[in-house]
Amino acid sequence: MPLAGPGTAPAQPLPAAARSLPPPGERRGGAGSGRIPVPSGGVRVLWGAAVMALVEVDRAFPRSLRGSINIARMLLAWGMFFCFLGARSGGMYTSLAGMEVVITTLFFLLYLLKLDKKMTWLFWPLADIFNSMIAALFLLVVCLFAVVGKTNKATLAGGVFGFILLILCVVDAVVFWKISFGGRRERNAPAK
Repeated sequence: MPLAGPGTAPAQPLPAAARSLPPPGERRGGAGSGRIPVPSGGVRVLWGAAVMALVEVDRAFPRSLRGSINIARMLLAWGMFFCFLGARSGGMYTSLAGMEVVITTLFFLLYLLKLDKKMTWLFWPLADIFNSMIAALFLLVVCLFAVVGKTNKATLAGGVFGFILLILCVVDAVVFWKISFGGRRERNAPAK
């Protein structure tokens, strides 16, 4: 055993894995490259694998009835947003369209990534139905103002997109209600 300097612990023999490492300052790589091989993506590969281990993707959701309604809602909300943005309409029109884009996208991601199963602190079906009904109410008011006021053609187009989105919000709420709560429930047997 080699002697240690004053004030240090005695040196321990190196494990086999550490003896195969190059000395500090010297790099070892493939085929005399002088570089240490690193997997493509480096840390990003590890981070992505860790995230994918936590999140499960429901690949069937976008092809389901609810998923296709949510995708249609997102597309119509984007169309309404760009129409109101292009028309330089008031903040009421643009902010409602932007809010609808964000909220619909978040609910879509919630169900696509199956986060509703992991975050059980909220009853997500009821929150989604409540969101659809409140959005339908706001869309009714704002789109009536947009169509009646029709300051230009883009505002009129945004109002029409909004009315179609209003219908989709109601359809989404009804379909989701039937899927979530419409199943047959057995009654308790009467007491004898």
